[in-house]
Amino acid sequence: MSLCNNYFGSADSGLIARDFSDEERRNFTIRREILWESKTATPTALSAKEVEFIRQYRSSESGIGYNRWPRYARR
Repeated sequence: MSLCNNYFGSADSGLIARDFSDEERRNFTIRREILWESKTATPTALSAKEVEFIRQYRSSESGIGYNRWPRYARR
């Protein structure tokens, strides 16, 4: 059983509107890449792994990604 087999996130509509034109928002594709999977991970472990990847890929940094949590902190 996969705990996260239908996850696409919940993007902020205002951020998308700011970054893409009306025309671009009428026709776009969402692609998902599985970065990690486990048949035994608990929901807590899954959440920790998600935060790890958000930080690793800087997905909450403005201009790179749309994650709002955990907040991006410059090092």
